[in-house]
Amino acid sequence: MSLISVEDALSRVLASVGEPLETEYVPLASCAGRTLAEDLSALRDQPPFPASAMDGYAVRSIDCAQVPASLQVIGTSAAGARFTGTIGPMKAVRIFTGAPIPDGADAVVLQEDADPSGDRVTVKEAPRSSRHIRAAGLDFRAGDVLLQAGLRLDSRHIALAAAMGHGTLPVHRRPKVAILATGDELVRAGEPVGPDQITASSLPATILMVERAGAEAIDLGIARDDLASLDERIQTARDIGADILVTLGGASVGEHDLVQEALSRQGMDLGFWRVALRPGKPLMHGRLGSTLLLGLPGNPVSSLVCAVLFLVPAIRALLGDQRAADDPTEDAILGADLPPNRERQDYMRASLALQDVPLTLTQGQDRLMLCVATPHLLQDSSMLSILERSDALLVRPPHAPEATAGEPCRIIRLERFC
Repeated sequence: MSLISVEDALSRVLASVGEPLETEYVPLASCAGRTLAEDLSALRDQPPFPASAMDGYAVRSIDCAQVPASLQVIGTSAAGARFTGTIGPMKAVRIFTGAPIPDGADAVVLQEDADPSGDRVTVKEAPRSSRHIRAAGLDFRAGDVLLQAGLRLDSRHIALAAAMGHGTLPVHRRPKVAILATGDELVRAGEPVGPDQITASSLPATILMVERAGAEAIDLGIARDDLASLDERIQTARDIGADILVTLGGASVGEHDLVQEALSRQGMDLGFWRVALRPGKPLMHGRLGSTLLLGLPGNPVSSLVCAVLFLVPAIRALLGDQRAADDPTEDAILGADLPPNRERQDYMRASLALQDVPLTLTQGQDRLMLCVATPHLLQDSSMLSILERSDALLVRPPHAPEATAGEPCRIIRLERFC
């Protein structure tokens, strides 16, 4: 099977996802990071009544047209405890921020523009009609659609949904993502490491990325390099109803790379295998019944890059995120010279810095802050220390010509995924 492009690979992965997962209703406080399954409309006006924007006195503006004006204070309106009477001529009500405006009042005099004395107040500054009053429905009206399906919810959305009157929200079920590391050489982090073994660093990293993307990560552990061990773990993924099965390593062509064979024995429909990218060429995609399959490379940096490019978008598509297929790259300035690229799309680990650049304008000079991406000299896909010092992946298309520092480039910020 020949190499396919990154764009073609992502298109095939997303096309194989199918419909977003079913809807469930979740308490508002547990909805952070969840994806809204339906448009959400307001159940009430906000504010639900005309409210004071300041501490002061609710008055009739006509009574204060000539200042100083002496008014009788006939009560108090506080948030949660409104004044129930009506303000008549030459009357005032002490009012606090957020409190309902009493009937008859059309303005609020700031407390610093008034001198209270007993049951009277002297207004020193004439207020304008509607001054310091938030009209009912100023923010939104009942029935307004304010949050759209496919939105990934954060604290801003939760606050708005609460103000709209919702205690639970319709969200898509979190995908179950089973993660299986493979290889006789691997041991879990913290366990004794034999002379020919290494720690399975990709396993906890992938679990964290899956959970940050909004899915439920299910740790299947480490399978040995034999078909029986792989068969057992793959069957476990099917038994628990995994929406995605992610394998780490074992998908290449070596004698010990048995993942593809084990999956084929259970009926895998292979989508593609091998993508024209660096690092991460031995990427496998397919389906096993209702389960989407992604076989990520064993090298830890390669697996992370492939997770950013393919696994996270697949999770977001299952969640109904309408931005799942969005281009994750953004503009930057190249911080070092680079030789021509070859046939694979390259994702170079790079550090970011802000550079202050003079900007000549018609009215003079200003300053512009540019994001400069400088790739590390060492790009080996096994080097986690380089990855840890990186802020972004610098993207170089296939057959890109020689590049010079200062030229535009495209980057993917790792903080969005890791």
